[in-house]
Amino acid sequence: MSKSIIIANWKMNPENLKEAERLFSGIIKSISDIKKTEIVICPPFIFLPYFTKAIKSEEKLIKISKKIKIGAQDLFFEDSGAYTGEISAPMLYDIGARYAIIGHSERRNPPFSSLGGTIGETNLEINKKIKAALRAGLQPILCVGENLRDENHEYLNFIKIQIEECLDGISKNSISKVIVAYEPVWAIGNGARPATPEEFYEMKIFIRKILSDKFGVKFISGARIIYGGSVDDKNVESFIKEGKADGFLPGRASLDIKKFSQIIKICETSNN
Repeated sequence: MSKSIIIANWKMNPENLKEAERLFSGIIKSISDIKKTEIVICPPFIFLPYFTKAIKSEEKLIKISKKIKIGAQDLFFEDSGAYTGEISAPMLYDIGARYAIIGHSERRNPPFSSLGGTIGETNLEINKKIKAALRAGLQPILCVGENLRDENHEYLNFIKIQIEECLDGISKNSISKVIVAYEPVWAIGNGARPATPEEFYEMKIFIRKILSDKFGVKFISGARIIYGGSVDDKNVESFIKEGKADGFLPGRASLDIKKFSQIIKICETSNN
């Protein structure tokens, strides 16, 4: 199995470049001895040039550039054209991004997110974005997750449809490049009940079964399935040991240097 991966989703934070530099610098210091864990930082678009330039130009960052990569929080599904306000996958790759979060619950189609502020993306649009990312050389991080867990287990069919529609037309040779992030919407946000490692492990097995049926066992052997529902330094170890998570997609915790550094250290020491 490949290295564990931790993907920091900063969302629309922080408010200014100075604070972004402070966060980035703190993370850099915390991963100097990391050998078994891959780190991806996904800041707002406006900060991407600073981070990618810093990694290429600063000697101390060049030495650890294999341990840390830069990713985008979204992209547009066309490579160029009259699309005001959009950013394409080729643009992101050119500036140094190597990953892209696609289909996050905060951007998906209502009522599949209870967080508010949803953009209204459909599985079809997400599918186009995944294809655009792969064309440009970016690794897509496909987010999937149900809004509620019903007693009739209809949420399993919901996840199945999400994965099948979002990955429709993806070649067998490309599927190993897609990271699937399971983020149950009901487990996200202040006051929400966090998912248990057992719940994640069951879903991981289910997701691998869907991928296996669609692409074949040998083509998904390297595929990583990570957890992204309210991850923090207190629950990450149990998700590694009991949930067998291949990595994590933390949000709020990635904005706290101490908590994020602890998540990294736990992954590093728990990764055999």
